[in-house]
Amino acid sequence: MKVFKIMFSLALSMMAVVALAQAPPSHDAFDKLLKRYVLDDGRVDYKGFIKDSVAFDQYLANLSSHPPGKSWGDNEAKAFWINVYNAFTIKLIMDNYPVKSIKDLGGSLYKINTAWDIQFIKIGDDTYDLNNVEHAKLRREYNDPRIHFALVCASKSCPKLLNEAYVPSRLDGQLDRAAWLFLSDPFRNKISPDKIVISSIFKWYSGDFTKNRTLIDFLNQYSPVKIKAGAQVSYLEYDWGLNDWP
Repeated sequence: MKVFKIMFSLALSMMAVVALAQAPPSHDAFDKLLKRYVLDDGRVDYKGFIKDSVAFDQYLANLSSHPPGKSWGDNEAKAFWINVYNAFTIKLIMDNYPVKSIKDLGGSLYKINTAWDIQFIKIGDDTYDLNNVEHAKLRREYNDPRIHFALVCASKSCPKLLNEAYVPSRLDGQLDRAAWLFLSDPFRNKISPDKIVISSIFKWYSGDFTKNRTLIDFLNQYSPVKIKAGAQVSYLEYDWGLNDWP
């Protein structure tokens, strides 16, 4: 009987360990670092992140040891992969700082060995690059174009990096806010009722924004200015300069 109780207790302990490993990780540590080293305008103090690299690397290790499980909800997985993208992008810049642009990293073959093709993101037993995270884990899995306003590739024309981590309980509100901030920023989008000069993101990923609607219909969900259906549309040149501070 004692042997049975011991085995039963061990089995429960093992189940608890497995359940803990499968649970989504906390993003509190990342949230604190973002509040400390990201300005309200989205510029990043990479030197500050480097000085705080022990805490930052601990957060990355926590992400790596908590791959999404089958029990996770959509918002838990979506928030996880958004934070993975943003955190590991910061890590890539930290490891190569100072650098003028993320496009200076990677190899010389266009669209083959760019910074987005470097496989350095370890999650569970798998290794990913930034393209895997963006396209396979987020765009392919979720029909949510707001993701484009949350992913920040360390460049000036990217959406602002929020000074808070994305969390499942507030994810929809955070994504709505990211979309509104992006469209309200005259550096990234110049919007008037009759004419819009908008980010090249809307051109590169046009299909994501025009499923069962027009681009104007999508923009009007978050634009601070009501855009007319026949408004003239053109696109801004993308500034790949590093989004650093100072």
